Amino acid sequence: MEVVDILKKYSKSIDEEIKNSLISVDPDELQKSTLHLIEAGGKKIRPSLVVLSSEAVGGHAEEALKTAAAVELIHTFSLIHDDIMDKDDKRRGRPSVHVMWGEPMAILAGDTLFSKAFETVLQTEVDGVSYERVIEALKTVVDSCIKICEGQASDMCFEGNFDVSEDEYMNMIYKKTGALISAATRSGAIIGGGSPVQVETLTEYGRLIGLAFQIQDDYLDVISDEENLGKPVGSDIIEGKMTLMVVHTLSNASNKDKEELVSILKADKDTNVARAMELFEKYGSINYTHDIAHEHVENAKKLLETLEESEATFALAKIADYVLQRNK
Repeated sequence: MEVVDILKKYSKSIDEEIKNSLISVDPDELQKSTLHLIEAGGKKIRPSLVVLSSEAVGGHAEEALKTAAAVELIHTFSLIHDDIMDKDDKRRGRPSVHVMWGEPMAILAGDTLFSKAFETVLQTEVDGVSYERVIEALKTVVDSCIKICEGQASDMCFEGNFDVSEDEYMNMIYKKTGALISAATRSGAIIGGGSPVQVETLTEYGRLIGLAFQIQDDYLDVISDEENLGKPVGSDIIEGKMTLMVVHTLSNASNKDKEELVSILKADKDTNVARAMELFEKYGSINYTHDIAHEHVENAKKLLETLEESEATFALAKIADYVLQRNK
């Protein structure tokens, strides 16, 4: 089974849960703005991870659907607010929510999705899941929201700071990207009734593939082509972003090369992307980034081997591989 088929398996049921949670939103303009990105599609990796993690510990898919929907609501909230902060005009091939409805309504749409996520997890009890499990899943979801905000704030604080250590960078991307993926696998395992060991195993699996997901993005920005990437190659360099490649190069470069790379990243226009790539290559940072992403995925797959083999664990292993196989 291909990853696209794995992700399609529950996407219709997850979409129904999402729409059920938003059907009561009023007025119409707020409801339309909350549904805008959801109706545009998306791969549904995070909610699928919730359901698969539940199944991997012997739970039933139906019981995990509301928590899966909640995770996708949080992901969508974060995208709407990211687009406002980054002034991005497009998302999933559509105009961003703030472009269509203005920033005030877009902020409210994000806030509504954020609030509805918690309400949706709490409604899991109607599916026969114990109150204790529901509260533990809710705690996990809430914690991921705090981490997303912390990660986003750290990312903003890193702008113009070229003394960021690798540990600081990894902590930032874990909070910004990995925390919600880890929350998806953890909450799924909790709802599915997993043992404490199974819950921790799937939490760590999610953390590792979440980190690999962002590191692979860093890698693709340099080695992909514009058609596959959907944006100019080296756009992270042009924007002066701190990526694993930049952090690794700056921590290993000579003073002269370090100064040159910093000046390239600080350039307002005519950014010398090609020279930055030469410096990455010189210090082995492109291969280093590639290897770290692969190492995280391999370690995630090894963790799955400690669980009882099933269709769900097979699917989770395929999703881990997909993190590295995607081209954008």
